[in-house]
Amino acid sequence: MVILKTETSMKKKCMPQPQGFEDSAYPTHVCRLRKSLYGLKQAPRAWNAKFTGHLPALGFTVSHSDPSLCVKRVGLDSVILLLYVDDIILTGSKDSLVQEVIDELSAVFEMKDMGRLTYFLGLQISYHDNGDIFVCQTKYARELLAKAGMDTCRPCTTPCKPHCQLLASEGDSLSDPTIYRSIAGALQYLTFTRPDLCYAVNTVCQYMTQPSYLHFQLVKRILRYIHGTLDHGLTFTSGSWDLHAYSDADWASDVNTRRSTTVFVVYLGNNPVSWQSKKQNSVSRSSTEAEYRALANTTADLAWVRQVLLDLKVFLPQPPTIHCDNLSALALSSTPVYHSRIKHLDIDFHFVRERVQKKDLIMQYIPTEEQVADIFTKELHGPIFLRHCRNLQLSSSAGFEGE
Repeated sequence: MVILKTETSMKKKCMPQPQGFEDSAYPTHVCRLRKSLYGLKQAPRAWNAKFTGHLPALGFTVSHSDPSLCVKRVGLDSVILLLYVDDIILTGSKDSLVQEVIDELSAVFEMKDMGRLTYFLGLQISYHDNGDIFVCQTKYARELLAKAGMDTCRPCTTPCKPHCQLLASEGDSLSDPTIYRSIAGALQYLTFTRPDLCYAVNTVCQYMTQPSYLHFQLVKRILRYIHGTLDHGLTFTSGSWDLHAYSDADWASDVNTRRSTTVFVVYLGNNPVSWQSKKQNSVSRSSTEAEYRALANTTADLAWVRQVLLDLKVFLPQPPTIHCDNLSALALSSTPVYHSRIKHLDIDFHFVRERVQKKDLIMQYIPTEEQVADIFTKELHGPIFLRHCRNLQLSSSAGFEGE
């Protein structure tokens, strides 16, 4: 994999006349920009349209599921291009083919080859001799700890204490909530490579409106946990191409609203590729309802991942599998009879059952103690938490090159 940096140039755009500089003779006219610059609202969109507009001429096909993903196929070989504003990741089945694409792009755009991919948007990438890839955000985490003044704090073993939920109104309000909001927002980006932080970060972000000193203690505990696991990240290994997911819900878990929490984690082989811990939009009247809503969200995410793989010409050997620990929700997904008692789940019911009946999706029961997604639903004790971290392929960077 290589990373490229491009010199951005923008298409012409129009904008309203600046306040205080309106032309009285032409009050309804607009200004046409002769040069678009960084910082303008439409600049990234204009640059993306210009760049992707040239890709079909070079033989690339833009993914239907993700416009930033493009694929070029030459016989049995392929090149994959991932674009983020003016940063590009290129990888392919042959080095010569990748270099050919770089030369073609360089002929159209001013471009700099940054070499092997080791750093991208705050993500650090390292490589092992056996082909494993390690992705972490150690540098970003260190900067966050220094910003919060917690770079010399005492580490702890888990990001949150078990059975420690707070009310939104609990504790004295912070006199200046800016630092709380800034740190909580920065923690969200850290969950890109740290799924073990998802539940804790999701919790503290729910107190953004009026955080208290007690809420800030929860943030500090997360930072203490990060300090003790600075070199941790995700390890991606080669293996089978089976797609499966773990779906779970914590019924009425939010003490403030009694809404349930939807969680899932999607695996490609042994590697987690997508995960979520999110409060549901409305109150569920039963655990089955909460679990089934989580199943619907998991099904939608699986469908998206599957479409991305299809765009990359990767065909799965068997239908995706969802592991769930709620027997009632599993029965509901496969029953051919529609019950009036679940009328309020009409869309989710048909969305999941249709895929199960077409054999595009397999539902499978899993015991609660083996439910990997449990780490996203609640505060866990140390031994259980660490076991689930290992199941998520979380490890340290020891043995990897490129740190």
